[in-house]
Amino acid sequence: CKNISLDDSLTDDDNETTVFMFTLPGWQIALWTMVYSFVVIASIVGNVTVIWIILAHKRMRTVTNYFIVNLALSDLLMAAFNTVFNFIYASHNVWYFGKEFCRFQNIVPVTAVFVSIYSMTAVAADRYMAIIYPFKPKLSATNTKVIVGIIWLVAFGLAFPQCFYAEIIVSDDGMTKCTVDWPGDIGGKHQLTYHIAVIVLIYLMPLMVMFVTYSIIGITLWGNTFPGDEANRAYYQHRVTAKKKFVRTMVVVVITFAICWFPYHVYFILGSFREDIYNQKYIQQVYLAVFLLAMSSTMYNPIIYCCLNQRFRSGFRIAFQWCPYIKATERDSLKLTYPPPFQKIHKNQPTTKSNSIYCSLIK
Repeated sequence: CKNISLDDSLTDDDNETTVFMFTLPGWQIALWTMVYSFVVIASIVGNVTVIWIILAHKRMRTVTNYFIVNLALSDLLMAAFNTVFNFIYASHNVWYFGKEFCRFQNIVPVTAVFVSIYSMTAVAADRYMAIIYPFKPKLSATNTKVIVGIIWLVAFGLAFPQCFYAEIIVSDDGMTKCTVDWPGDIGGKHQLTYHIAVIVLIYLMPLMVMFVTYSIIGITLWGNTFPGDEANRAYYQHRVTAKKKFVRTMVVVVITFAICWFPYHVYFILGSFREDIYNQKYIQQVYLAVFLLAMSSTMYNPIIYCCLNQRFRSGFRIAFQWCPYIKATERDSLKLTYPPPFQKIHKNQPTTKSNSIYCSLIK
C-alpha cells in the first residue's frame, strides 16, 4: 500500500547512466482510463446503494448489516480517492496533487483495507456468537458503534506512519514524486518491516480468523438435524436455509477479497527484496493490472449481495426501478419492511440437547 515511482536509472553497455522513464502511449492510457472508470463508477454506485438499502429500511438495520455498511463505506472511500488519484499517478508517473494530498493518499489505502477486512471479521464473529453461543447477550447498537469506532481508530493508527513520512520529491528529470521517506532506512529495512506487518495485520491474520470461524459455523449449520414434529422441522429448516445462504454470501465476499489483493501484496513484497523488477520493460502495465485487480474488490461486494441475497436483490430492484427492464414489485417492498411471521415451538416439544442446537441456528 504505497505509491511508487516507475522511473529509475539504467546502465547501458558503455557503463554510462541514462534515465529510462516509463510512459504509456495515449491509446493505452485511454483504454486503462475506461477500465478504471468503470470500476470506480460501479463501486461508488453499488456501495452507495448498499448503504441506502440498509439505512433506509428498518428491517435491514441489524448488527450484521451495520458492519456491512462499514465495509461499503470503506470501499467507497477507496474507490473515490485512492483508485482515481493513484491511477493518474501510476499512468503518468508524475504526482500533480501537492504534499498534503500526498499524505492523504498514503493514509487512505491502509485505513480502507483495514476497515474492510475487519468489518468482514466482525460479521464472522457476530454470526459465530449467534450460532455457536445463542444464549449469550447479542451486541447492542451502542456496542456495535463502539466496535466500528475502534476499527477506524486502529486503522488510522496503522496507516499514520506512511502519512507522517510522506514527502514530495523532484527527481533528476524534473518529475514530481510522492514517496514515503522512512528516517534512517538503510537498505529499505524499515519499509520492508512495515509492509510485512501491514500484510500480516490486514490480510493474513484476519483471513485465518475468518477461515476458522466460518469452518465452525459451516460444520454447525450443515451437520445437524432438527427434532420435533413436521411443522416445526419445516420452520426451522427454512430459517437455517436462510442462514446458510447468508454464510455462503459472506464466504464469497471474503474469498473475492483474498483473491483480488493477493497479487498486490506479492508485488510489493517482491519489490522490497528485488527493486530491479521496477526497471522491467512492462512493469508499468503489470502494476496497473495488479492495482486494478485490487481496486476492483471494491465493486464486487454489491454484486455478490444482489446475486446471493434476496433482500438485497429486492433493494436493488427498488433503487433501480427507474431503469428499463427492472421492475420492483410489492413483494420487494415487503421483504425490506415486514419481518416474516413467527412460529412458536409447540408446548409438547421435548427439550433436549438437539433442541438447543436448532434453537441456536434460528436466532
